[in-house]
Amino acid sequence: MRWNKESGFWLRLDHLQVAGLAGLMLAGLAFVYSATTVASAPGLWTQYQESAWSEFVSWFGRQFFFRQAVWYGIGLALATAVCLVDYRILARWAPIFYWGAIVTLLLVLLPGIGSVRFGARRWIDLGLFQFQPSEFAKLALILALAQFLSRPEEELRRPWVLSQALGWVLLPFVLIMKEPDLGSALVVLPVGLAMMYAAGVNRRKLAGWVLGVALAGTLLLADMLLAPPHPFQLQLHDYQRQRLLVYFGINDPPPPGASAAEVARLRQRQLDVSHNVRQALISVGSGGLTGKGWRQGTQNNLGYLPRAVAHNDFIFSVIAEESGFVGGVMIITLYAVVLFTGIRTAGEARDRLGQSLAVGVVALLFSQVFINIGMNIRILPVTGVPLPLLSYGGSSVISSLVAMGLLQNIHIHRKTY
Repeated sequence: MRWNKESGFWLRLDHLQVAGLAGLMLAGLAFVYSATTVASAPGLWTQYQESAWSEFVSWFGRQFFFRQAVWYGIGLALATAVCLVDYRILARWAPIFYWGAIVTLLLVLLPGIGSVRFGARRWIDLGLFQFQPSEFAKLALILALAQFLSRPEEELRRPWVLSQALGWVLLPFVLIMKEPDLGSALVVLPVGLAMMYAAGVNRRKLAGWVLGVALAGTLLLADMLLAPPHPFQLQLHDYQRQRLLVYFGINDPPPPGASAAEVARLRQRQLDVSHNVRQALISVGSGGLTGKGWRQGTQNNLGYLPRAVAHNDFIFSVIAEESGFVGGVMIITLYAVVLFTGIRTAGEARDRLGQSLAVGVVALLFSQVFINIGMNIRILPVTGVPLPLLSYGGSSVISSLVAMGLLQNIHIHRKTY
């Protein structure tokens, strides 16, 4: 690539998408700072207290705003590196990325390697930060599946292509479910289905698979939540079952002959499980039209919105309370800019590989935004899916920016052959 005025790297970027991403990152810094500079929450970062690392590690672990800026810097550097290599060259390494991601998903399940937090084994503790393999497994899946689907159109309609493509998707899905991480696992499915649909696989068979899986999932969910225990019943983790019961408004029935104290205990447990989502909904509603002002949100400042989740899973509630309906609409508008420029990139891609990659990235971003905001306003159950580029977290931020770098790569090379 020649670095002149006509073909300069920066001039060939999608500037509208860059502006949308910049707006989201600035908002992320502002509201992560706002959500984490209230009185410290006891026990939030106690894992650092017993560490053998220096005092710097302890200090670094408490500086959420600074850490988020570091993740943005690393993510932008990696996104720039991704832009500099033609995506067709990156796709040649897709099988290595994919199977490397599968290995890390297996490693995180091993005691002594995977770090357990909140009852789930989803992270590998690297000292200064927690590495979450499932975030990067989504990107590896997009690369591998796009390469697999970049074959002649007539070949895509053959039944074996659909079966193999579903295999690429289901392997990481099952491993992520084992952690358990229901949210990330559910994100994998629409990404894979969107890529297969856009590529042109046998759509009648694909629709049949989707309807069959949806029906089976509905029946299994009803069995797990409503049916009495039986030997063939699939089991959810207790916290997952409680979240689903709260979402559907179902009271967990007390066992036969339960005492009044046992009934009261079950009711209190349901209130405890639903506390986060109730407080998040109050935060969103109490913001009104223009909000209470930056760092003036009482739900967060007084600890009603739990500080352990305010800066990550429920960052949208903090934004809505402090900037109101106007701020919420502005955030959604920024996401819409990024999504629609991504769709435009998919339409302008020079080949099936670029189109599939762009569709996968857009589907990934949309799924995460929809699920996260949906659980903040209680139209979806709580699943722990971060809000891309806004929620605090290194793995999520870096993987999201690398995905955006991949989109920019496709845009840069859309007119080169």
